Amino acid sequence: MLERPTTEEYAAFYEGYIKRVPEGNIIERLEQQSNIVQSVLSSLTEEQANYRYAEGKWSVKEVIGHLTDNERIMSSRLLRIARGDQANHPGYDQDVLMQSHPFDAYTVADLSEEYAAARRSTLLMLRHITPEAWLRRGIVSDNPASARSIAYVLVGHELHHLSVLRDRYAVHVPL
Repeated sequence: MLERPTTEEYAAFYEGYIKRVPEGNIIERLEQQSNIVQSVLSSLTEEQANYRYAEGKWSVKEVIGHLTDNERIMSSRLLRIARGDQANHPGYDQDVLMQSHPFDAYTVADLSEEYAAARRSTLLMLRHITPEAWLRRGIVSDNPASARSIAYVLVGHELHHLSVLRDRYAVHVPL
């Protein structure tokens, strides 16, 4: 089981996400989250998935699209850091990514398939990371980041958005 990363392993920006992560095996947490997201998506109609709780806010589909985008970006960072890449991995602007991609045109089934594929890819990679590689450090947006801190950010970020879906969108999320 991976120990929780120390504050020297990530930027202060990620503290809230990492604190959300319960104790336990981080890979099992990612697997559980995948099951939760799939359950949520299978329960939604297209109309429910297009819901926005306020003008200018993302639809449920866009929230899931954002989770998929973030999965791919963070997984890439984790891979490169775990394998010793010392390059500065740039940040990303979630709003730019959302503006230029039509997640609302996806069906719920399409979103489910794409999210599942991204998460499965992450899980397959993580199962083969060595204990030493989990502790390797790199740079993300000019800040230190360890491979394990990125795995924790993935879980905490998704917990945040699942809570938002539950609390603001009235989506049944079994957290």
